[in-house]
Amino acid sequence: MTLSMYQASVPVFIRALGNLRHVLAKGEAHAKARQVSDEVMLATRLVPDMFPLVRQVQIATDMAKGGAARLAGGEPPTFADDETTFAALYDRIERTTEHLRSYRAEQIDGSEERAITLKTRHGEMHFKGRDYLLDFVIPNLFFHCTTTYAILRGIGVELGKRDFLGPLGHG
Repeated sequence: MTLSMYQASVPVFIRALGNLRHVLAKGEAHAKARQVSDEVMLATRLVPDMFPLVRQVQIATDMAKGGAARLAGGEPPTFADDETTFAALYDRIERTTEHLRSYRAEQIDGSEERAITLKTRHGEMHFKGRDYLLDFVIPNLFFHCTTTYAILRGIGVELGKRDFLGPLGHG
């Protein structure tokens, strides 16, 4: 049995974003219990030269929606990156998840060799679909989800590995 490009992407992205939302909700509850504003929480960072929590979530959602869109041969929707509250981040995650659910397997399966070019501030990056998914999108998605978790855990939010992984045993 083989794992298709769709199976390795969209369901993985949706699960990661659902778990990210769960981690954020625990962070929001922690903030409310301590009367810390959303503004302060979303500006928290691990170290001064890393992005704050809000940007980690934005990039995680960008990776998911961009990954699926490009694997399907299209362009991802753009979001304004103007979230200032937990509620706005939940909405962003929901919009991204809705976008991901719009893809069918036949749009993404077979994209292993699709040429994908990303324009970045450092120049263009060129990938084949499989490498884009496995070497760029998935590692970046999980890096930014993990960094969000680490920021929240670092300020005392009670989180464990199960919060990050979510429910196990999906088939």
